[in-house]
Amino acid sequence: MIHPTAIIDDTARIADDVEIGPYSIIGAQVEIAAGTWIGPHVVINGPSRIGKNNRIFQFASIGEEPQDLKFAGEPTRLEIGDNNTIRENVTISRGTVDGGNITRIGSDNLLMAYVHIAHDCQVGDHIIFANSASCAGHVEVGDYAILGGFTLVHQFSKIGAHSFTSMGSIINQDVPPYVVVASSYGKAGGINKVGLKRRGFSDEVIRAIVNAYKITIRSKKPREQALQEAAQLIDQYEEVRLMTDFIQQSERGIVR
Repeated sequence: MIHPTAIIDDTARIADDVEIGPYSIIGAQVEIAAGTWIGPHVVINGPSRIGKNNRIFQFASIGEEPQDLKFAGEPTRLEIGDNNTIRENVTISRGTVDGGNITRIGSDNLLMAYVHIAHDCQVGDHIIFANSASCAGHVEVGDYAILGGFTLVHQFSKIGAHSFTSMGSIINQDVPPYVVVASSYGKAGGINKVGLKRRGFSDEVIRAIVNAYKITIRSKKPREQALQEAAQLIDQYEEVRLMTDFIQQSERGIVR
C-alpha cells in the first residue's frame, strides 16, 4: 500500500491499510489512521494526527511549521478528523504556543484546491472551503459553513455555523451563524436560507432566524439593545440562540 519511492520516518505510526502514493514524504511524529489515502507528492510533517478515511491529493502540504515569525520550533500539533477530502496544493500549518499549541480540522470537510488554513485555526465539521479560500491564524469556522472561492479571512475572526461567503469575500470581522456575506468586503447580505433548507430547518424556524437577523444585524441597533429585543425569539426557537450567543461573545464586532 506504500509506494517504494515514498519516504516514511521511522517514528511515523501508519495503519496497515493506509495507501501512500509515489514520492510522498511522511515526517516524524505523524499518525495516520485506517482507510486514509494519500496521493503522490504529498508532504506531511508532525507532530500531526490524521484520522480515518481521509483523502489527501497531490502536492498538499500538511502539518508544516506555522508562518509565524515568533515560532521557535516548539512541539505544536495539527489534528485532522475523519472523512475529509483535501485537494491539490492545500496547505495546513501546525499551531503555535500563543494560540494553544494546536491547529484542528474536524470531520467530513471538503477543502478544495489551493485552500490555506493557517496556524491555530479551529475548523468544525461538514464545512466546504472552495478553491483558494484562505484563513489567517487563529480563525474559527463553525459547522456547515461554506467559504466561497478566494474568500480571505482575517486573523482571529470567527465564521459562524451554517454561514456562507460569496466568491472573493474579504472577512475582517465575525460572521454570525446563518448569515450570508454577499459583497467583496465583508458585508452581511441576508440569511443562508438555501443551506438551511437543505439541512432540514423548517420554514417556521428559518423565519425566526430571519427576524433575529433583522433585529440584531440589519437594524444596526446597539448590540445590547438588539439582543434584548431578540431574546423573546429564543423562548420559542432554540436555533436563534446560536446566533445571539455568537453576537454576544464577538470581540471583533460582526459584519453588517
